[in-house]
Amino acid sequence: MENFYRDNDDIQFHMKHMKLDRVIELVEDNFADRGKYPYAPVSKVDAIDGYDKILEVVGDIAANIIAPKASEVDEEGAHYENGEVRYAKGTQEALDALTKADLMGFTLPRKYGGLNCPVTIYSIAIEIVSRADAALMNLFGLQDIADTINKFGDEDQKMRYLPRFASGEVTGSMALTEPDAGSDLQAVMTKAYQDEKGQWRLRGVKRFITNGCGHISLVLARSEEGTTDGRGLSMFIYERDKHMRIRRIENKLGIHGSPTCELQFNDAPAELCGKRKFGLIKYVMSLMNGARLAIAAQALGIAEAAYREAEKYSKERVQFKKAIKEMIPVTEMLANMKVKIEAGRTLLYETAIIVDIKNGLEHIVEKYPEKEKDLKEELKKYTALAALFTPMVKAYNTEMGNQVCYDAIQIHGGTGFMKEFNVERHYRDVRITNIYEGTTQLQVVAAIGGIVKGVAIEKLNEYDKEFSCISDSSLHKIAKEMKDLTEKAIAYVRDKDDAEYQEYHARRLVEMVTYTTIAYLMLRDACYSERKKDVAKYFMELYLPEVKARHDVVMNNTSTLLERKEEIINGKN
Repeated sequence: MENFYRDNDDIQFHMKHMKLDRVIELVEDNFADRGKYPYAPVSKVDAIDGYDKILEVVGDIAANIIAPKASEVDEEGAHYENGEVRYAKGTQEALDALTKADLMGFTLPRKYGGLNCPVTIYSIAIEIVSRADAALMNLFGLQDIADTINKFGDEDQKMRYLPRFASGEVTGSMALTEPDAGSDLQAVMTKAYQDEKGQWRLRGVKRFITNGCGHISLVLARSEEGTTDGRGLSMFIYERDKHMRIRRIENKLGIHGSPTCELQFNDAPAELCGKRKFGLIKYVMSLMNGARLAIAAQALGIAEAAYREAEKYSKERVQFKKAIKEMIPVTEMLANMKVKIEAGRTLLYETAIIVDIKNGLEHIVEKYPEKEKDLKEELKKYTALAALFTPMVKAYNTEMGNQVCYDAIQIHGGTGFMKEFNVERHYRDVRITNIYEGTTQLQVVAAIGGIVKGVAIEKLNEYDKEFSCISDSSLHKIAKEMKDLTEKAIAYVRDKDDAEYQEYHARRLVEMVTYTTIAYLMLRDACYSERKKDVAKYFMELYLPEVKARHDVVMNNTSTLLERKEEIINGKN
């Protein structure tokens, strides 16, 4: 039988060499669950063995239940009938299989019926599921809803909701976006008020809500009368009842198995999650950062699926009396796809480990306040790194996924444009990934602050000291050159102290940091594999010129667009 975990050599490589000791130490709280729950690990080796077994189950379900039905799910789509949503037959069968395998509480504590896995392992699972069917990930990957309740809800809320999520009894949604408040969530106007009995109620419309038909929703609403900014917003837990109407589901380009709903709340009863006024500035940002990491994994999974289709087709398609894979232009396309996917994977896993350490430190500080002083600096460091790496990996992986799917169709030629071939579906499915949960442009806005403040260079310098294991010093020299060019460009923009100039070149700086970070991560991978050394060399051959080009544009004080934008965009010859 096929297995989408076991058949991926690169995932196997990372599972063997990832540094998970600190993550396991934090997520297991020094193995506090030992003896309390079945299968709770007793050591780090035991924990990693457990993760391996869980991912093997995910890989089996993905390959043998989810993937074979993905085309049918895409064709059937979700149904909207009499105000209710019904999943495609294959979607429901897949959810049933995941539920039966106890995979719906991936990161939840065992106390609530969860697997207590780190985000890193969950990210691998999301990638595997997304390779099988990207639309299903939008249901499987919404476990962040439960995770947010676990982080910010009170104990009563956790006991009432989390076991139901973990058992698969309920699914969730995050109801944030509105017709007039897309990426600008500060503009949310859905009203939250307390009736005469003190019951919180919601009134307003939410749009583009993934799985808005879910049983439990986290709703961002305006709780403070007279406010118009983010400080007036709170987070609410809403369980579906007659006071919320699903007005329609969207007819979308891709991910047809995932229903995207428009919701109308008609004085719907809800309960406050956490504290008032913290809805956007704390809770939604945490929720969205988790979702952004999940989408980076989703895009990676789609890219993996598209690459495999293209590579298989290139071996079978004969033109001019030879397989097209033997033609250098096609060989180069396949090599670029493969290396970019591996680059996205190493960046994703590095980001997930950073997020796991940040989350783990926050949990330890909350549980053991007396440890806060000792952990303060480490927590500060990883909070800053998570804020930088999360938008960075979301931007890179989703743009990379789009390019890989584009190239996969190109390798198929005209047949790739036909619905009979899976690459057509992958191309449609991947397109949303660099749009939802914040476009690539917004990821740049989220990342640039940490770059200008020095977080990125500090981390790159840390990487630079790691690589005594590399026998080929020329590779380290290239990575260092990328780092030096990046540092000079950042310093130039910072010293210029021109907000508009910084905004104009922000994407160039973010991409320079991203490519350089990946170069160092690939150097780390090369410590364990001769093939990975070849991959690192090829990546740097591709991306050193990209870093140089961006460096030159920034350092040459390029600003024609800023000075002449009206003439360039709207002017007439």
